[in-house]
Amino acid sequence: MSSVSPASGSKSGARRRFTVDALFTDGRPQAVGVSDLPTAKEIRLDRIVPDPEQPRRTFDPARLDELAASITLEGVLQPIVVRYDEADDIYVIVHGERRWRASKAAGQKTIPAIVREVDEQHRLIQQLMENVVREDLNAVDRAQALRALKLQMDDAPWENVAAAVGIRRSRLFQLLGTEKLPEAIQEDIRAGRLSEKQSRALQGLSAAAQAALRDSIVADDLSADEAMRLARALKAAESQPGALPPVVLLTELRGAQTPASAPEEVDITALLQAIVTARHGNAAERKALATLADAAWAAPYDAERLEFQIAALTRSLARIPASELRPGCPTHKLLTELASTIKALTRS
Repeated sequence: MSSVSPASGSKSGARRRFTVDALFTDGRPQAVGVSDLPTAKEIRLDRIVPDPEQPRRTFDPARLDELAASITLEGVLQPIVVRYDEADDIYVIVHGERRWRASKAAGQKTIPAIVREVDEQHRLIQQLMENVVREDLNAVDRAQALRALKLQMDDAPWENVAAAVGIRRSRLFQLLGTEKLPEAIQEDIRAGRLSEKQSRALQGLSAAAQAALRDSIVADDLSADEAMRLARALKAAESQPGALPPVVLLTELRGAQTPASAPEEVDITALLQAIVTARHGNAAERKALATLADAAWAAPYDAERLEFQIAALTRSLARIPASELRPGCPTHKLLTELASTIKALTRS
């Protein structure tokens, strides 16, 4: 009677062959058509740094807070992309700095990341292209990314740059137009006080007209079409001899219109008091002032704008009725508070 060895348990006597890899193969149905990425890692946040050459410079604090809250609840849903810098033994972000910042704000210790080896020139072009096509990136940063991309492409014609990132030539020049605006207005675009479409109305106007129209757009949330209509009217009026100051022209052009929807009701008294407090105050008091200024959508400081606004106030005071200067009158109260604030600011 012959014996059957364990290795020949099948009727055919065929010997099944196993490999080490087979022991680790995922045989579940959900694994069909799926393969692991050998470069995917879970990396400590303190081992990752932003790329100093990253074209994106502006990160909306409110949107970062929203992303941080989402990460706290759900984690990071899409890995960032990093490269390993052997010289400094750190990982440098290629894509995903916003997720990295939000993860830090959310108190995370690690973040999922895909590690790629990308040469410097190709990496910068990738970053520039990504930033140009991002709709959530402000127009000023996108314009700067376009200009940097043109240089990286050996100063290629703008038509080639537009084709490389898949946007129309006309759209490209719309973005580049934001670079012609004063720095204070560019900062408005970065901060979200002005949209790119609204800012187009300001291009080609005099400095005084830009300042006046900018203030109207921000205060009353004018549509891009309405802003463009006013810009054309301002430009035509300014070309006439003896034209009125732009702020007066705007008042006449808009008539007695009620502001559509101011960003937020401004408590002038509270803002003036905060200015005085922050004059020689601590960091917390300066931060409180900045919060109030943001709520009022105050423009960045600009010496030319201040001179223009003082001139406008002076013209208003030249026409003020004596009845408005009596104690107890709202105008008298506001002017008294303003005078006190100015005195505090000019005191050495």
